[in-house]
Amino acid sequence: MSIFPGNSDTRASKQEKRFLDGPHSRWREFIFLTGVLKGFIAGFRKFHFIGPCVTVFGSARFAEDHHYYQLARQIGGEITRLGFTVITGGGPGIMEAANRGAREAGGRSVGCNIVLSHEQKPNPYLDLWVNIDYFFVRKVLLTKYSLAFVVMPGGYGTLDEFFEAITLIQTGKLFAFPVVLMGKDYHAELEQHVQKMIAEGTIGAQDAQLYLFTDSVEEAIQHIRKHTIERFGLRMKRPIAPWRILGERRHQRLAQFFSLHS
Repeated sequence: MSIFPGNSDTRASKQEKRFLDGPHSRWREFIFLTGVLKGFIAGFRKFHFIGPCVTVFGSARFAEDHHYYQLARQIGGEITRLGFTVITGGGPGIMEAANRGAREAGGRSVGCNIVLSHEQKPNPYLDLWVNIDYFFVRKVLLTKYSLAFVVMPGGYGTLDEFFEAITLIQTGKLFAFPVVLMGKDYHAELEQHVQKMIAEGTIGAQDAQLYLFTDSVEEAIQHIRKHTIERFGLRMKRPIAPWRILGERRHQRLAQFFSLHS
Protein backbone atom coordinates (compact mmCIF):
# COMPACT_ATOMS: atom_id res chain seq x y z
CA MET A 1 0.00 0.00 0.00
CA SER A 2 1.23 3.47 -0.88
CA ILE A 3 1.98 5.72 2.08
CA PHE A 4 1.56 8.88 -0.02
CA PRO A 5 -1.72 10.43 -1.17
CA GLY A 6 -2.36 11.15 -4.83
CA ASN A 7 -5.05 12.44 -7.13
CA SER A 8 -4.56 10.33 -10.27
CA ASP A 9 -6.44 7.07 -10.61
CA THR A 10 -5.05 5.66 -13.85
CA ARG A 11 -3.71 2.13 -13.64
CA ALA A 12 -0.20 3.24 -14.64
CA SER A 13 -0.20 6.00 -12.02
CA LYS A 14 -1.10 3.52 -9.30
CA GLN A 15 1.67 1.20 -10.49
CA GLU A 16 4.16 4.05 -10.50
CA LYS A 17 3.24 5.15 -6.98
CA ARG A 18 3.65 1.58 -5.74
CA PHE A 19 7.00 1.32 -7.51
CA LEU A 20 8.25 4.55 -5.92
CA ASP A 21 7.23 3.44 -2.43
CA GLY A 22 10.42 1.42 -2.15
CA PRO A 23 11.59 -2.16 -2.78
CA HIS A 24 9.04 -4.73 -3.94
CA SER A 25 9.21 -8.33 -5.05
CA ARG A 26 11.53 -9.06 -7.94
CA TRP A 27 8.57 -10.10 -10.03
CA ARG A 28 6.68 -6.84 -9.43
CA GLU A 29 9.82 -4.82 -10.22
CA PHE A 30 10.24 -6.78 -13.45
CA ILE A 31 6.62 -6.26 -14.49
CA PHE A 32 7.00 -2.51 -13.94
CA LEU A 33 10.21 -2.50 -15.97
CA THR A 34 8.48 -4.21 -18.91
CA GLY A 35 5.84 -1.45 -18.89
CA VAL A 36 8.56 1.20 -19.00
CA LEU A 37 10.32 -0.62 -21.85
CA LYS A 38 7.03 -0.87 -23.73
CA GLY A 39 6.65 2.91 -23.50
CA PHE A 40 10.14 3.53 -24.82
CA ILE A 41 9.68 1.11 -27.72
CA ALA A 42 6.36 2.70 -28.65
CA GLY A 43 7.99 6.13 -28.69
CA PHE A 44 11.06 5.00 -30.63
CA ARG A 45 8.94 3.33 -33.31
CA LYS A 46 6.50 6.22 -33.60
CA PHE A 47 9.11 8.97 -33.77
CA HIS A 48 11.78 7.25 -35.87
CA PHE A 49 10.88 9.22 -38.99
CA ILE A 50 9.95 12.64 -37.62
CA GLY A 51 13.32 14.29 -38.21
CA PRO A 52 15.06 16.71 -35.83
CA CYS A 53 12.63 18.63 -33.65
CA VAL A 54 12.37 21.67 -31.47
CA THR A 55 10.49 20.94 -28.25
CA VAL A 56 8.11 23.55 -26.86
CA PHE A 57 7.27 23.23 -23.15
CA GLY A 58 4.51 25.12 -21.36
CA SER A 59 1.31 25.05 -19.36
CA ALA A 60 -1.75 23.06 -20.38
CA ARG A 61 -4.00 25.67 -18.75
CA PHE A 62 -3.82 28.71 -21.02
CA ALA A 63 -6.90 29.27 -23.20
CA GLU A 64 -6.87 30.31 -26.84
CA ASP A 65 -7.45 33.97 -26.05
CA HIS A 66 -4.45 34.21 -23.71
CA HIS A 67 -1.37 36.17 -24.76
CA TYR A 68 0.95 33.25 -24.05
CA TYR A 69 -1.17 30.90 -26.19
CA GLN A 70 -0.84 33.28 -29.12
CA LEU A 71 2.90 33.68 -28.48
CA ALA A 72 3.38 29.90 -28.55
CA ARG A 73 1.30 29.67 -31.72
CA GLN A 74 3.55 32.22 -33.37
CA ILE A 75 6.77 30.51 -32.30
CA GLY A 76 5.46 27.14 -33.49
CA GLY A 77 5.06 28.58 -36.96
CA GLU A 78 8.51 30.16 -36.95
CA ILE A 79 10.16 26.92 -35.83
CA THR A 80 8.50 25.19 -38.79
CA ARG A 81 9.90 27.81 -41.17
CA LEU A 82 13.40 26.97 -39.93
CA GLY A 83 12.80 23.41 -41.16
CA PHE A 84 12.28 21.63 -37.83
CA THR A 85 9.44 19.47 -36.61
CA VAL A 86 7.58 20.96 -33.64
CA ILE A 87 7.16 18.51 -30.78
CA THR A 88 5.25 19.15 -27.55
CA GLY A 89 3.70 17.24 -24.70
CA GLY A 90 0.69 16.87 -26.98
CA GLY A 91 -1.92 18.37 -24.67
CA PRO A 92 -3.92 21.62 -24.56
CA GLY A 93 -2.80 25.16 -23.74
CA ILE A 94 0.74 26.10 -24.78
CA MET A 95 1.28 22.66 -26.28
CA GLU A 96 -1.78 22.95 -28.49
CA ALA A 97 -0.77 26.48 -29.51
CA ALA A 98 2.72 25.45 -30.66
CA ASN A 99 1.36 22.44 -32.56
CA ARG A 100 -1.31 24.65 -34.09
CA GLY A 101 1.25 27.19 -35.26
CA ALA A 102 3.29 24.43 -36.88
CA ARG A 103 0.24 22.97 -38.62
CA GLU A 104 -0.88 26.38 -39.89
CA ALA A 105 2.61 27.05 -41.28
CA GLY A 106 2.54 23.78 -43.20
CA GLY A 107 5.04 22.02 -40.97
CA ARG A 108 5.16 18.78 -39.02
CA SER A 109 3.40 18.71 -35.65
CA VAL A 110 4.11 15.93 -33.16
CA GLY A 111 3.01 15.19 -29.60
CA CYS A 112 4.15 12.99 -26.73
CA ASN A 113 1.01 12.82 -24.62
CA ILE A 114 1.00 11.81 -20.95
CA VAL A 115 -1.93 9.65 -19.85
CA LEU A 116 -3.63 11.32 -16.87
CA SER A 117 -7.04 10.97 -15.27
CA HIS A 118 -7.73 14.66 -15.94
CA GLU A 119 -6.66 17.63 -18.06
CA GLN A 120 -4.51 15.92 -20.67
CA LYS A 121 -5.87 14.68 -24.00
CA PRO A 122 -4.10 14.83 -27.38
CA ASN A 123 -4.82 18.17 -29.04
CA PRO A 124 -6.40 18.32 -32.53
CA TYR A 125 -3.35 19.82 -34.25
CA LEU A 126 -1.11 16.75 -34.15
CA ASP A 127 0.04 14.88 -37.25
CA LEU A 128 1.50 12.13 -35.08
CA TRP A 129 1.46 11.33 -31.38
CA VAL A 130 2.14 8.64 -28.85
CA ASN A 131 0.45 8.14 -25.47
CA ILE A 132 2.91 7.59 -22.62
CA ASP A 133 2.10 6.37 -19.12
CA TYR A 134 5.16 7.63 -17.27
CA PHE A 135 6.48 11.18 -17.04
CA PHE A 136 10.14 10.16 -17.07
CA VAL A 137 9.68 8.17 -20.30
CA ARG A 138 7.94 11.17 -21.85
CA LYS A 139 10.77 13.51 -20.84
CA VAL A 140 13.38 11.26 -22.42
CA LEU A 141 11.43 11.18 -25.70
CA LEU A 142 10.94 14.96 -25.72
CA THR A 143 14.71 15.35 -25.25
CA LYS A 144 15.96 12.59 -27.55
CA TYR A 145 14.52 13.97 -30.78
CA SER A 146 15.14 17.68 -30.19
CA LEU A 147 17.96 20.01 -31.14
CA ALA A 148 16.50 22.97 -29.23
CA PHE A 149 14.04 23.69 -26.42
CA VAL A 150 11.62 26.58 -25.99
CA VAL A 151 10.25 27.03 -22.48
CA MET A 152 7.03 29.00 -22.29
CA PRO A 153 5.23 30.01 -19.07
CA GLY A 154 3.99 26.99 -17.12
CA GLY A 155 3.83 25.27 -13.77
CA TYR A 156 5.89 22.70 -11.88
CA GLY A 157 6.12 20.35 -14.85
CA THR A 158 7.40 23.06 -17.19
CA LEU A 159 10.05 24.17 -14.70
CA ASP A 160 11.08 20.55 -14.21
CA GLU A 161 11.55 20.18 -17.97
CA PHE A 162 13.48 23.45 -18.17
CA PHE A 163 15.91 22.60 -15.39
CA GLU A 164 16.39 19.05 -16.61
CA ALA A 165 17.36 20.28 -20.08
CA ILE A 166 19.92 22.79 -18.80
CA THR A 167 21.24 20.29 -16.23
CA LEU A 168 21.87 17.73 -18.99
CA ILE A 169 23.71 20.39 -20.97
CA GLN A 170 25.61 21.67 -17.92
CA THR A 171 26.83 18.16 -17.04
CA GLY A 172 27.77 17.23 -20.59
CA LYS A 173 25.06 14.60 -20.99
CA LEU A 174 23.53 16.52 -23.88
CA PHE A 175 25.01 18.58 -26.71
CA ALA A 176 24.98 22.31 -26.01
CA PHE A 177 21.69 22.76 -27.80
CA PRO A 178 19.92 26.11 -27.42
CA VAL A 179 17.36 26.59 -24.66
CA VAL A 180 15.06 29.60 -24.83
CA LEU A 181 13.15 30.81 -21.78
CA MET A 182 10.22 32.93 -23.04
CA GLY A 183 8.32 35.41 -20.88
CA LYS A 184 10.44 38.00 -19.07
CA ASP A 185 7.61 39.20 -16.87
CA TYR A 186 6.35 35.72 -15.98
CA HIS A 187 9.85 34.38 -15.26
CA ALA A 188 11.31 37.52 -13.65
CA GLU A 189 11.62 35.96 -10.18
CA LEU A 190 13.06 32.77 -11.68
CA GLU A 191 15.78 34.80 -13.37
CA GLN A 192 16.45 36.58 -10.07
CA HIS A 193 16.82 33.22 -8.37
CA VAL A 194 19.33 32.09 -11.00
CA GLN A 195 21.37 35.22 -10.25
CA LYS A 196 21.13 34.42 -6.53
CA MET A 197 22.49 30.92 -7.16
CA ILE A 198 25.43 32.50 -8.98
CA ALA A 199 26.02 34.89 -6.08
CA GLU A 200 25.90 32.00 -3.59
CA GLY A 201 28.26 29.91 -5.69
CA THR A 202 25.87 26.99 -6.28
CA ILE A 203 26.23 27.46 -10.05
CA GLY A 204 28.86 29.27 -12.10
CA ALA A 205 28.33 32.54 -13.95
CA GLN A 206 28.75 30.63 -17.21
CA ASP A 207 25.74 28.46 -16.35
CA ALA A 208 23.46 31.45 -16.83
CA GLN A 209 24.58 31.42 -20.46
CA LEU A 210 23.03 28.00 -21.05
CA TYR A 211 19.73 29.62 -21.99
CA LEU A 212 18.42 32.74 -23.67
CA PHE A 213 15.93 34.82 -21.65
CA THR A 214 13.68 36.82 -23.97
CA ASP A 215 10.22 37.99 -25.01
CA SER A 216 11.12 38.24 -28.68
CA VAL A 217 10.13 35.49 -31.10
CA GLU A 218 12.58 36.88 -33.64
CA GLU A 219 15.45 36.76 -31.13
CA ALA A 220 14.49 33.23 -30.09
CA ILE A 221 14.45 31.98 -33.68
CA GLN A 222 17.78 33.65 -34.50
CA HIS A 223 19.27 32.04 -31.39
CA ILE A 224 18.00 28.60 -32.42
CA ARG A 225 19.27 29.05 -35.98
CA LYS A 226 22.72 30.20 -34.82
CA HIS A 227 23.18 27.42 -32.26
CA THR A 228 21.80 24.55 -34.34
CA ILE A 229 21.90 25.01 -38.12
CA GLU A 230 24.97 27.27 -38.16
CA ARG A 231 26.86 25.91 -35.15
CA PHE A 232 26.59 22.24 -36.08
CA GLY A 233 26.65 22.76 -39.84
CA LEU A 234 23.31 21.07 -40.34
CA ARG A 235 22.31 20.14 -43.85
CA MET A 236 19.46 18.34 -45.53
CA LYS A 237 19.94 14.65 -46.27
CA ARG A 238 17.95 11.69 -47.51
CA PRO A 239 15.43 10.24 -45.07
CA ILE A 240 15.70 6.94 -43.25
CA ALA A 241 13.85 4.25 -45.20
CA PRO A 242 11.15 2.31 -43.33
CA TRP A 243 11.50 -1.45 -42.80
CA ARG A 244 8.34 -3.25 -43.85
CA ILE A 245 9.31 -6.27 -41.79
CA LEU A 246 8.84 -4.08 -38.67
CA GLY A 247 5.47 -2.83 -39.84
CA GLU A 248 6.84 0.63 -40.71
CA ARG A 249 4.82 2.38 -43.38
CA ARG A 250 6.16 4.32 -46.34
CA HIS A 251 3.91 7.32 -45.71
CA GLN A 252 5.84 7.93 -42.50
CA ARG A 253 8.94 9.00 -44.47
CA LEU A 254 9.99 12.62 -44.52
CA ALA A 255 10.91 14.40 -47.72
CA GLN A 256 14.14 15.56 -46.08
CA PHE A 257 15.58 16.18 -42.66
CA PHE A 258 18.56 17.74 -40.96
CA SER A 259 21.63 15.67 -40.12
CA LEU A 260 23.47 16.64 -36.95
CA HIS A 261 26.63 14.76 -37.91
CA SER A 262 27.13 16.26 -41.33
